[in-house]
Amino acid sequence: MSFQPLNPRPFLQARVGTEVLIRLKWGQTEYKGTLESIDSYMNVLLRDTQEFIDGKATGALGLVLIRCNNILYMGSADAIEVTDMEYK
Repeated sequence: MSFQPLNPRPFLQARVGTEVLIRLKWGQTEYKGTLESIDSYMNVLLRDTQEFIDGKATGALGLVLIRCNNILYMGSADAIEVTDMEYK
């Protein structure tokens, strides 16, 4: 079995215009919004963004820029359901 690395840039570019969920490295903060764009450093621009802390919605933020080194993971929002402290 050999390991085949995957370039994340084409994967992320294919998701522009879709709804994503981003978890930050720091604390229990997550952002859910539509992926507007991603740059060559993999910084992310979200629109219609909602913030979740500890699984609870804290409000709508609108347009948000997230620096790449703050992102723990990013996934499709329809694949992840955010509920109070529980992820399905």
